[in-house]
Amino acid sequence: MFEYEFMMNAFVASGIAAIVSGVVGFFLVLRQQVFAGHALAHLGFTGATGAALLGISPLWGMIAFTVVAGLAMGALGGRLSGYDIAISITLSLSLGSGLLFLHFFTAYATQVTVLLFGSILGVNTSMLISLAWLALLVFTALTVIARPLIFSSLQPELAEAKGVSLRSISMLFLAIVAIAVAQCTQIVGMLLVFTLMVGPAAAAQNLTNRISSGIVCAALFSLMQAWIGITLAFYTDWPTSFWISTLSTIVYGVSVLIKWWRRT
Repeated sequence: MFEYEFMMNAFVASGIAAIVSGVVGFFLVLRQQVFAGHALAHLGFTGATGAALLGISPLWGMIAFTVVAGLAMGALGGRLSGYDIAISITLSLSLGSGLLFLHFFTAYATQVTVLLFGSILGVNTSMLISLAWLALLVFTALTVIARPLIFSSLQPELAEAKGVSLRSISMLFLAIVAIAVAQCTQIVGMLLVFTLMVGPAAAAQNLTNRISSGIVCAALFSLMQAWIGITLAFYTDWPTSFWISTLSTIVYGVSVLIKWWRRT
């Protein structure tokens, strides 16, 4: 399997994206903002197709669009939960607009399809470099806001009383989520992006209450799912996304059973 360059690229790319997704996903689940993150994944489709219409790389169009959307969602702060219907309608309009853009400019149809469903085996060296830079950006940003992010996630009222701007932290964090979503689409596509982002993080939080160990577990679970999924896809010729999503379900299911067993 490792005799092929495209397989080596696949393992490196999936490793980068999986670790980023696991770490960011941990905070996404901790802050109960899974719906907002899911919305960003769908909004990315409009950004990708709109960029293709303008002759720009769909990946960078998706990154730009999701970051702007993340900042906008973060600006709503705690009021975001009260806009479920509005967000759902916006998502429908966004997907419809994406299809319209694709109708007018079909030359990038293949690339957009890759963003929807993923194509880890098609990652090249330039894409690896892009993923590495994006990962560095995500981890640098997380490091900068780590303390106020954890504080505001666990005790938002006390954090606000201590002078932490909940809106600013939310905006910055959702912008980070947007970049992580763009990375993850290269592995499983934007339709299954939370296979690597939410499943491992939720499983980790079922197994430990510690922040540090939970982050490590989430990253390891995500990495394990990505690498085992690619291996199974190579030997079975089944889609990589199928195996990764299946493994994510299994890992989460096992974590639920362990959590239940501990309580009993």
